[in-house]
Amino acid sequence: MTRAVLALGANLGHRAATLRAAVDALAATGGVTVEAVSTFVESAPVGAVPDQPDFLNAVVLVRTTLGPHELLAAAHAVEAALGLDRATKVPDGPRPIDVDVIVHGDAVLDEDGLVLPHPRAHERTFVLGPWLELDPDAELPAGRVADLLAGLGR
Repeated sequence: MTRAVLALGANLGHRAATLRAAVDALAATGGVTVEAVSTFVESAPVGAVPDQPDFLNAVVLVRTTLGPHELLAAAHAVEAALGLDRATKVPDGPRPIDVDVIVHGDAVLDEDGLVLPHPRAHERTFVLGPWLELDPDAELPAGRVADLLAGLGR
């Protein structure tokens, strides 16, 4: 079993219910065992799309027998089941749910559609804070999650 970290975010609809439904869907996915779920945290939208609601975010630690691409496909299936249409999704725009694979074991990938570790995780307090809550010893190639978070002023 490989340990993976997933980041969830929602800024449309009933955000907390959607995050809980995403966690339940992940837990029901074959080859995925949910180990821990962070506190839900609110964050301002990141990116160039103005005038959208704040996000509610969480981090989920899982153990999985799925490979990185299979886990990403499972994350996309959860998104689709909860109302995200990836074909019409506006980058950095509002969405009912987003499930990102942050790390998958020690995998380092840079492929079309999947970059691991997630290329912007080290600069997102809404990922680092909840992840640190669940795993005080967590690390990314850019450094310890605690140090990265402190460097962002949190």
